[in-house]
Amino acid sequence: MAMEIKNLGDRRVLSPLVTKYLMNDSTFVSDDIRIMSKVSFNINSGPVVDTSLAFEKAGPRKNIFFDPGKIRVAILTSGGLCPGINDVIRSIVMESYYRYGAGNILGIRYGFRGLNTGIDYTPVELSPHAVKNIHKIGGTILGSSRGGTDDMESIVDNLERLYINILYVIGGDGSLRAAHDVAVIARERNLKLSVIGVPKTIDNDVSCLQKTFGFETAVSKAVDSITAAHIEAEGAHNGIGLVKLMGRHSGFIAANTALAMNDVNFVLIPEVPFDLEGENGFLHHLEERLKRSNHAVICVAEGAGQDLMEKENTTPGRDASGNVKLADIGLFLARKIKDHFQSISTDMTLKYIDPSYI
Repeated sequence: MAMEIKNLGDRRVLSPLVTKYLMNDSTFVSDDIRIMSKVSFNINSGPVVDTSLAFEKAGPRKNIFFDPGKIRVAILTSGGLCPGINDVIRSIVMESYYRYGAGNILGIRYGFRGLNTGIDYTPVELSPHAVKNIHKIGGTILGSSRGGTDDMESIVDNLERLYINILYVIGGDGSLRAAHDVAVIARERNLKLSVIGVPKTIDNDVSCLQKTFGFETAVSKAVDSITAAHIEAEGAHNGIGLVKLMGRHSGFIAANTALAMNDVNFVLIPEVPFDLEGENGFLHHLEERLKRSNHAVICVAEGAGQDLMEKENTTPGRDASGNVKLADIGLFLARKIKDHFQSISTDMTLKYIDPSYI
């Protein structure tokens, strides 16, 4: 499956990078170049190249479709907050303005709700002066929201009304599904609208990417919670520090935080199912750990153990972005740990820390 990027039409405009920066052909990327997701090498049979999944290589093109000086660009942030969103907004504005000469840039406020008919969220003008210092503050200067995508036709109507030619959507699964819907509707209407999705996931759970923005910041902040949990655990006989971290469907934050500290004894992540009871169950191993060392630190990703809680008839439901609401694995584990040690008449002290959305 080749991930082809559809063109809006013939690219007849010479890129400003040629004229402004005198870049030669080696600087630009051809449409024919592909990045393969899997490449392996067997010393006996030679290279084995899997072309079933290949991505069009990103990078500047020598010829472009839009004349940058005649278009309007819009930027939208949607879904949950993540470290680095303002850095992304700032980079888009700076690159568009200084590199390409696109001076008409709007910020859509409060996600897709800012494009809903009947809601008066006036777009803001984004200039290099307006964004020059926003990378120093958290959150998103444009505001964000979940949902607001019930009437996609109306959203495209408003993009057309605002004369938007290029739309950047900075968001996660739900936001990028909506961005795809915008692109499909625009193509059906034969609108010359380019939609660019910027994956926003603090969990680092995008295949084929080394890391996503915000991930390293999340790990660095989580380290402080592990330090606190370790101190609390060591300060009591049979002390247990339990820390819940972000990670809906992946355990990258939990695993990397544990590797960074080396004070964590148990790491529970969504990718690896585990049992609570039995000889190889988590509670038995925790019990043995306390017998050996009198303290333990547990790091659990928020999406871990969801199957265990389903057995207790927990009904998750969905949020406004369509994501499944997770049952609280932290509170669940805290209760199960207390019940277990009470059942074997063993005193212990449990400190539960939930810094997942600080």
